[in-house]
This record gives sequence, C-alpha cells and structure tokens, in this order.
Amino acid sequence: MTNVTDDTAPDPANDLVNDLANDLAARCDVLEECYEFMLAYAAQGLNGEACGQASRLREFLASASTAAAGLQDAYAALIPALVAHGGGDGDEARARHEAFLPVLGRDAERALAALDLARVQPRLSSQLIDNLNASLHLRTLLTDLFLIDEIVRIVLPRPDCAPDAAALAEAD
Repeated sequence: MTNVTDDTAPDPANDLVNDLANDLAARCDVLEECYEFMLAYAAQGLNGEACGQASRLREFLASASTAAAGLQDAYAALIPALVAHGGGDGDEARARHEAFLPVLGRDAERALAALDLARVQPRLSSQLIDNLNASLHLRTLLTDLFLIDEIVRIVLPRPDCAPDAAALAEAD
C-alpha cells in the first residue's frame, strides 16, 4: 500500500491527509502481510500446530481482524481529501466514493468473519488455512484494497515517488 508523506510543508491539513492515508495504508499492509504468511503456512502441509508458527499465525490473524474492522471508517475519513485533490466533478467523485463505502464494509465484514472463525479454532492445520486463503471473501477484500491503493496513489501521490523526467524521456 502507498504511504503518503509530504516533508516540504508543515501544513496541518496536509499532515491530516497524510495521517489518514498512512492509516489506511497500514491497515492494508497488515492484511496483505497476513495473507502472505497464510500462504506460506498452508504450503507446509501441517496437520496441527507447528512449533511457534501457529501462535505467530494467530497473531497475524488477530492483527488482520483489527485492520479489517476499521477499513471502512479509514477510507471514509480519506474521501474528502480524495475528492478535493481528484479534480473533475467533485460531486460525482464523492458520490462514487460513498457508493463504494458499503461495498468495502460488507467485504471487510465477511472477510473478518472468516478470519475470526479460523483464528478461534483449537488447531490451525495447513488445510484450514489453505481453505481460508481460497475464501472469496478474503480475496474480494484484498482486491478492494488493491483498488483503493491505486486510487490513493494516483490522487495523492508522494513527492518521492514522482516519475523521473529522464527515465520517462528514455522510455520514449
């Protein structure tokens, strides 16, 4: 997920936007890291708890649950900045972002239910985690995150991630 920082100006409004964007990015990163850890865990072919790995997996699942629970609010808080910096028709942009909020909320709620269901099981087998990885609910939420990440990257670009003019000229 894209972190947004602007070291050039101590503008409180920019600081707030950066904080909101970074909060959303951190939540997305936690969910992506959990998914990647689950892929590795599932590939081990374990029938039960692996020494230390299952407790680590439970920590990832708990962190992912916390991140998913706040996603809708984190995105909602960022909408005014996305609309203000997005150009074009602000009313239409706001309406489209707000229409996506309940979609994100439902997807996060469903993924959260699956994450928590797996987390409370007495044993975390590789097959259980493989099934969780295959869950459309989790994959749908991850796809939502990729969409949001790209929107934030386009609308609120980081100054240190601006394309290099020389590199662009060479590409032509």
